[in-house]
Amino acid sequence: MSIKTIRIIGMGAVGMLFGYEMYKHQADISFLVDPERYERYQATDFTINGQVWKMPLTCSLNAQPVDLLIVATKYTGLESALDTMRSSIDAHTIVVSVLNGITSEAIIKERYPECQVLHSVAQGMDSMKFGHELKYHHLGQVCIGTPDPELKGALAEVEACFDQYGLPYTHEEDIMHRLYSKFMLNVGINQTCMVYGVGYGKATEPGTLEMMTFISAMREAMLVAQKEGVAITEDDLNGYVELMSTLSPDNMPSMAQDRINHNPSEVELFSGTVIALGKKHHLYVPVNEYLYRRVKEIEATY
Repeated sequence: MSIKTIRIIGMGAVGMLFGYEMYKHQADISFLVDPERYERYQATDFTINGQVWKMPLTCSLNAQPVDLLIVATKYTGLESALDTMRSSIDAHTIVVSVLNGITSEAIIKERYPECQVLHSVAQGMDSMKFGHELKYHHLGQVCIGTPDPELKGALAEVEACFDQYGLPYTHEEDIMHRLYSKFMLNVGINQTCMVYGVGYGKATEPGTLEMMTFISAMREAMLVAQKEGVAITEDDLNGYVELMSTLSPDNMPSMAQDRINHNPSEVELFSGTVIALGKKHHLYVPVNEYLYRRVKEIEATY
C-alpha cells in the first residue's frame, strides 16, 4: 500500500503547520472536523504568516476511511476527537499521533484496535496560533518509530509519504526514549512559560528563576522516566535546552498560549503525570507540585 489520502484532526499550531506544509507539496490532504466546526470554518479565513489560506475541510458526517490519519489535537480534546474520527478509520488506516505526552497512542489503540498506530512526537517548531492566525519561523520535525516489529511496513509507508510531501522527520529506533525525552521537555518548558508568562528567550536565560524552574522540572521528569525503565540522561536534557535556545525568543509553547487565550491547559498531562509517577515510585517532585498548583490558580481566574 502507498499512502494517497491524508487527513488531520486538530487545527492548532501543530496541525495547521504540518497540514499547510504537506498541502504546499500537493498532498491529498484535508482537516477532519465535526459538523458544527465545518459550517463555521467554511466561512472563516485562516492566515499563516500573514497569508490567507482556505483550509481544505472534511465533515465527519461525510468522511470515508483514509490511508493516513494524523491526530494533532491537544490532550484535552482527544476524547472528542476519538468520536469524530470514527468515520475516517478502517483496518488499513495508519494513525500517527503527534500529541504531547506518553499516553495518546495507547488511548487511540484501545478505542480502535483494528488500525495501525505508530508512535511519534513533534518537536523543534515555534509555531503560535491565536484565533485564526498562525505564525512560525521554524517548521520543526516529526520524530517517528514503533516498538512493534509488525508495524515496520506501516512505518516505512509513512516515512515515504513524509519524504514525498516535504514534512521533515527523524526515524527513531528507540521511539519510547524519544517520547519520554520530549515529555521531559514539555514538563519544563510548557509549564515554566505559562506560570511566568514568558517566551523561550526568558526561559533559557542563564541565572534566571525561569531557567532554574525549567531545568528543575525537567530533572524531576527525568527521574520518574528512569524509574519507569526509560534511560533519560543529562545529555538528553542538555540537548533539549540547547534546542529551546535556538527558537525565536519571543515565541512561546502551547501552554503559554493557553494562558493568553484562556484555554484549559495540558497540566494534567505534564505535572499531573510527574506527580502521579512520583507517588508511585516514592520520589519527591516539589517543582512540579508547585507548577501544578500555580497553573490551576491561573486557570481559575479565566
